[in-house]
Amino acid sequence: MTQTLYMAFIFSLGLGTTLTFVSNHWLYAWMGVEISTMAMIPLMADNYHPRSTEAMIKYFIIQSVSATMLIFATVINSAIDPQWGVHQITHPLAAVIILLALGMKVGLAPCHMWLPEILQGLKLSSGSNLSTWQKLAPFALMLQMAHIAPHNSLFAAGVLSTLMAGWAGMNQTQIRKILAYSSTAHLGWTIIVLHFIPNLSALVLGVYIFSTLTAFLTLMETSSTKISDLSQALKKSLVVMVVFSLTLLSLAGLPPLSGFLPKWLVLEEMIKQEETMLASLIAISALLSLFFYIRLCFFTIMTLFPSTTKIPLHWRNMFKKQNTTMAVVATSSVILLPFAPLISAVMLFYP
Repeated sequence: MTQTLYMAFIFSLGLGTTLTFVSNHWLYAWMGVEISTMAMIPLMADNYHPRSTEAMIKYFIIQSVSATMLIFATVINSAIDPQWGVHQITHPLAAVIILLALGMKVGLAPCHMWLPEILQGLKLSSGSNLSTWQKLAPFALMLQMAHIAPHNSLFAAGVLSTLMAGWAGMNQTQIRKILAYSSTAHLGWTIIVLHFIPNLSALVLGVYIFSTLTAFLTLMETSSTKISDLSQALKKSLVVMVVFSLTLLSLAGLPPLSGFLPKWLVLEEMIKQEETMLASLIAISALLSLFFYIRLCFFTIMTLFPSTTKIPLHWRNMFKKQNTTMAVVATSSVILLPFAPLISAVMLFYP
């Protein structure tokens, strides 16, 4: 792919997401989501590998089904109440179908099984876009529907996402599949408080995006895609892999890292709303996710896989270019917890 085409697709990706952000009409919002999706498809097949082509076709089919469900639900609602505003969904069946369609787009349970298989077939840069940027447009629509979304459906999707993703990620050896299940689990934490405090859901998603982007950038620096690559990557760059380990612990939600802040606030809000059982379930599911995060950290900094003399020794690389993006997102994914009072005051108590 030429540089001109690549920049055109990147521009279309940003244009589609921005159009969804500013739209108050379902047709324009749907157009923005589809522009973003169609721009993502050529980027997924950039390296012309059969696995990438297969992932691209699967992604196109899944997104087509979810887009059809989305426009079908809005037509159902407009047949009863001739309104096309995003805030004006009045039919409960239409609201449930819209949430199901948006959940399928981002990879929420029970429509999440496509995400690990597709992410496994992509290169790391495309997987990073799929795991971070492509979540923004559907989630923006979810935020606008927060006041009319059926909270029982949100609770069910949140608990299923955290439990199923945590359980499925425990026996994975491919890092991209683990990050895919991590995405589903974090989206469960995001969606479960959407009805009560939408700003808190945006905070959970923001911390997840920073942490996941850091993880993908560190993996791209060392070209690691399997657990067995992580111990070899430690010899390439010690600092990068230490950052990767801290990022994994932040994704797990361990204090005093940034990932602890959204989980703490979510559990606190669920208890305030007298949803103690749901809070207990998602807290227990976090232990399942913690297992495979700790497992990745163990293989990264404490284990050296056996290697034969036929494999060349990877000496520690001295990266000459300054990766400003990695520095910014890594800092944000690790040390945001001291700013918890400021973040709470700005994001949670102001609409």
